[in-house]
Amino acid sequence: MTIFAFFLGLAIGIGIWLYWRAWFYKQVGQLLRSLPAGASNISLPPIPRLRYGISLVNRQQQDLETEILSWQQILQVAPIGYLVVDEENQLLWCNEQAQQLLHLHRWEPGQVRLLLELVRSYELDQLIEQTRQQQQPQTQEWAFHPSYRDAEAIGRSASIALLASSWPLADGQVGVFLENRQALAEFSAARDRSFSDLAHELRTPLTSIRLVAETLETRLNPPLLRLVQRMLPEINRLINLVQDWLELSQLEIDPSSKLNRKSLELKSLIHSVWQTLEPLARSKQLSLDYSGPDAVWIEADESRLYRVFLNILDNSIKYSPNQGIIRTQINLLPKIDDLFGRVEINIIDSGAGFPESDLPHVFERLFRGDPSRTRQSSEGMKDKDDANIASKTGSGLGLAIVRQIVLAHGGCVTASNHPNTGGALLKIELPYC
Repeated sequence: MTIFAFFLGLAIGIGIWLYWRAWFYKQVGQLLRSLPAGASNISLPPIPRLRYGISLVNRQQQDLETEILSWQQILQVAPIGYLVVDEENQLLWCNEQAQQLLHLHRWEPGQVRLLLELVRSYELDQLIEQTRQQQQPQTQEWAFHPSYRDAEAIGRSASIALLASSWPLADGQVGVFLENRQALAEFSAARDRSFSDLAHELRTPLTSIRLVAETLETRLNPPLLRLVQRMLPEINRLINLVQDWLELSQLEIDPSSKLNRKSLELKSLIHSVWQTLEPLARSKQLSLDYSGPDAVWIEADESRLYRVFLNILDNSIKYSPNQGIIRTQINLLPKIDDLFGRVEINIIDSGAGFPESDLPHVFERLFRGDPSRTRQSSEGMKDKDDANIASKTGSGLGLAIVRQIVLAHGGCVTASNHPNTGGALLKIELPYC
């Protein structure tokens, strides 16, 4: 009986050992399959092969750590800032430029802290969150105001124009490149001030030149009369350019303080603008098609909003073919939080539309895009083309003024091409109660 129990225990022990051995080699096989191809293809027993695979993985890890360190060293001397946050918005790493741009004096390498504790920037937080949610690169430009503990330092501090470009990384991490745009912003502001000062200086002599030309027009006979008549439209165009530039500069400096808001009805305002432009539209047999509510009342500056529709409809007339239709659509968008709604105004011409490459730039100052949508040069033209040339001339600031006026009213304006007709589509959104 004792011998039977001994052999029974021995059999059970051998069975358990065989089961454990099979399970162990099964686990080793799974590990080998997860190792790099170089470790799983060599002719060795499982255990030595596993040891070789582990040593190979260790070498690869060391190579990756060396490569990461090399990239970090490159980013440290890069002329732009770079930082990485994890899925909880904790700052994992940033280079010297990012520390200087964002004033990260309380962060040290290797330290993991919430980005919000170090940088108080709503725009940066929003950019990171949008990148993580959409899993798409994002860009954001804003004026960053550094935070200081010292009240005296706050008084001396100035905002910095930053351009941030983000990129989604693995495991919810986000990388952000930061570019200091302050020098460019200051250069742009200095350029605009110079142009504004020049425009102020040009206004008086141009007006004097126009008075002289108008006087000569009444006293000269052909062929000298024809030269003066060709000169007057160019003088008027220069005067309009100067006036538009001064108006745009004033809007950018103080956009909302000059607004004289009152209750006005949009449909009536648009038809009033069209009546002003009707002689131009009649010469090309153009018609205006309106669709939308009979009455939409908003609080806005009537003269400014009149200028918005005047500029847009004037462009629509210029670039629409003869016997075309200019469509104006008004839609009421849902209210936000039951307080404020938005009214959408679409103006669509029947022309060829904007070239795709021009769409990001149509609201820039003096931007001239595709020749089919720009004014032609009068040099070398015959007299019979003078009227056509004059109809295509402009200051090049019309849509820039439109954008500034709409922004001053708390709205937005975008340019695109209508998906069905292909004509230029200007979409304006304005708040209304």
